[in-house]
Amino acid sequence: MATNGRTDPRGDHYKWIALSNCTLGVLLATLDASITLIAMPDIFRGIKLDPLVPANSFYLLWMILGFLVVASVLIVSLGRLGDMYGRVRIYNLGFVIYTVASLILTVDWLTGRPGAIFLIVFRIVQGVGAACLLANSAAIITDAFPADQRGTALGINNIVGVSGLFIGLVLGGLLAPISWRMVFLISVPVGVFGTVWAYLKLHELSTPRRAAIDWPGNISFALGLVLIMVAVTYGIRPYGDAATGWASPRVIILIGCGVLSLLVFAIVETRASDPMFKLPLFKIRAFTFGSMSTLLSAIARGGLMFILVIWLQGIWLPQHGYDFVDTPLWAGIYMLPLTIGMLFAGPTSGYLSDRFGSRPFATGGMIGAAISFFLLTLLPIDFPYPLFAAVLFLNGVSMGMFASPNRAGVMNSLPPSDRGAGGGMNQTFQNSAQVLSIGIFFTLMIAGLAATLPHTMFSGLTAHGVPREAARRAAHLPPVSILFAAFLGYNPVAHLVGSPVLARLSAAQQHLLGGRSFFPHLISAPFRTGLHEAFAFAIVACLIAAVASWSRGGRVQAPRRPSPVDHEGVAVAPAGVPAEVGGPAPTR
Repeated sequence: MATNGRTDPRGDHYKWIALSNCTLGVLLATLDASITLIAMPDIFRGIKLDPLVPANSFYLLWMILGFLVVASVLIVSLGRLGDMYGRVRIYNLGFVIYTVASLILTVDWLTGRPGAIFLIVFRIVQGVGAACLLANSAAIITDAFPADQRGTALGINNIVGVSGLFIGLVLGGLLAPISWRMVFLISVPVGVFGTVWAYLKLHELSTPRRAAIDWPGNISFALGLVLIMVAVTYGIRPYGDAATGWASPRVIILIGCGVLSLLVFAIVETRASDPMFKLPLFKIRAFTFGSMSTLLSAIARGGLMFILVIWLQGIWLPQHGYDFVDTPLWAGIYMLPLTIGMLFAGPTSGYLSDRFGSRPFATGGMIGAAISFFLLTLLPIDFPYPLFAAVLFLNGVSMGMFASPNRAGVMNSLPPSDRGAGGGMNQTFQNSAQVLSIGIFFTLMIAGLAATLPHTMFSGLTAHGVPREAARRAAHLPPVSILFAAFLGYNPVAHLVGSPVLARLSAAQQHLLGGRSFFPHLISAPFRTGLHEAFAFAIVACLIAAVASWSRGGRVQAPRRPSPVDHEGVAVAPAGVPAEVGGPAPTR
């Protein structure tokens, strides 16, 4: 078999080796983005730090977002380095970094805030390794597979990666109660195996092109993205009397500086001889609209996981007899229909897109996702689980039906020499959107809670014997504290009211306030308001993504070398060059 004009050193079966190893790498990278979410209460107990103390919210947020932020920032640069020095070389380096960082995370001997900082730093290092894996896996698979099989291969890879976010929830719930260190240790033997396998079996099928590293572009891009993402973490925290911090001078300055840095980046890239961000790739219509669809779908999906975890852990599971300490594990289990839907639809739609084109499947997937979000808004807060599971399955099928064909369409549209950079750009849109989505969804939820929660909280607490002054203090605490409590599976009444106040109440009142039903019942109505706002936003994002997906155009011919651009902005192969030489076969 020939790939990109070079003979496959391992014969026809090499493509399956490449797919298997790259899928393992992507699974590890995405699984670790979510495995700590469910394990967070056990991690904070292990390092003896209370995550619900307002001053500690910084550590909580960066434990969650630090991994995603660094992966988002570095993916394009590492994809470009893969084009320059070899995609397999950078990919293999990612396995090593990821595995070593995972091992170091298990031996955190510090407690309190130093312990949290230790974990955040090495989660960031772990994110560097994950970025190496994510930036080059799609390009390695695209190099190894012929064009008429890429949809299936990239579909398997992409859907396993997306599903890893939800599989991580279950693994975190299973392992963290045994030991919080196992959440990180589980990646070590798998990482060692993947590292050895990659170094022995993967071969470079691309032709690396050495070029100068675009330092101004790398620095300005990284700085701009980091500043905006840091602004997100401060934006969802309270500022003064406001429920969120989006109007605070700090957030405004961070966003302004971040946007300015990205504008400088755009100017630098138009003048660089070897730019990091291949702006001319946006002349390829399928790449541009496929990447736009990736961004919007990730915005719709990224916050969904957090909303579902809060809904299940903070309200539904306690109301159905589950102790708060057990809700993290069961939240992951009850979300499995979504993962099953993705795993079912991803490879299937990828295979069908190879035969019939990617556009109808990707567009239909986004329309289906919008319908599933609408159905979620119709469910009562205390929903019947079979209906909830059916809607989650529909959402998973829809997201899977979109993700695989969209990724295949994007990668097939790229010239072979730019697959690392182009794949990294597309992955950056996805990862950055997940961070932005968390900020957007949390902001909408906080806005919904802030409108009705103080009155509901004050009335509920005073009705059960809490003194008015203590109830008023609790009612005016930031809504984000309530969200964090629900997200972590805590019953926060003791934090909100204070143990000395509770101690003065009767045993019956203490039992009621500390029981499974009081807190979920208290926040159900305010939560529903925020829930509907968040899902309405997701519906709009999915529908715009559907329009963008359909706008990718018809058949696309990706060139091997720089080529003219037709009047619709679709890159075309040079005249007289057949598809096998000029680029991959046409896709839709």
